[in-house]
Parts: sequence; structure tokens; C-alpha cells
Amino acid sequence: MYEPIRTQSVHSLSAQRWSARELHHSREEQLDIRLAGHLTALLTVTDELRALAPSGTLDDAAERLAERITRMRGSAPLRAAPSADRATPARIGALHQRAHQLAGQALVVATSANDPAGQAVAAECLRAHAAALGIPA
Repeated sequence: MYEPIRTQSVHSLSAQRWSARELHHSREEQLDIRLAGHLTALLTVTDELRALAPSGTLDDAAERLAERITRMRGSAPLRAAPSADRATPARIGALHQRAHQLAGQALVVATSANDPAGQAVAAECLRAHAAALGIPA
């Protein structure tokens, strides 16, 4: 009734292909990966805000974020085309709230990674979105 498996498991084959060293990143690498992810998400929200409520400040922020991500990853970030939804105050406020949250997370990771350039970009975005939300500095 039961016939033993005669071939190797897919899981054991993949374990043989990748050594333990290749699967793990150092703490610094992990922090850099996380920071680049947060900054990329922040760039996406910033691009969405730029489409709904064009602003020179948002254009400058998007450019600085893209430059920082490019330096970290070695290639330009992929940027999705923003949606052309209705620019309601509630939607714009929600996007500023999300951007504020992402900038805060990026600032925490940049501080942990001891990345002054990342800290500066994240802190600047945090202040800008806080001001847009009416949060005192």
C-alpha cells in the first residue's frame, strides 16, 4: 500500500544548491534592504500624491528619494504610473498619512543602519507630510 519515495525531495535539492552562507545576509545588508523597501514605498505614495495634487515640493522629494534608492540598490527604482483617481481631500489626506507612516519607518531603519543620508531624506519627508497633515513638529 505504501511505496517509499525514490527520488530526492525538491526541498533537499534546493538546500543543496544554496549554501547556508548565500541564504543569509548580514545585519547591515538586511537593514539596507529594509530601508530601500521603505523608501521605495514612500516614493510610490509620493508619486501618487504628485498625480493628484501637483507640487514642486513633492517633485523635489520624489527626485531625492529616487536618487537615494538608486545609490542604495545600484539601479533606478521601478516606478508605477500613478492612478488618475479623483483628488478628494480625504484621499489626499490618506495618502499623506500613509507617506508620514512610511517616512517614520524609514527614519527608524536609517537610524538603526547608521545611514545619515537615509536619515536626512526620511526626516525631511516626515516633516513635510506632518505639515500637510497639520501635525505640529
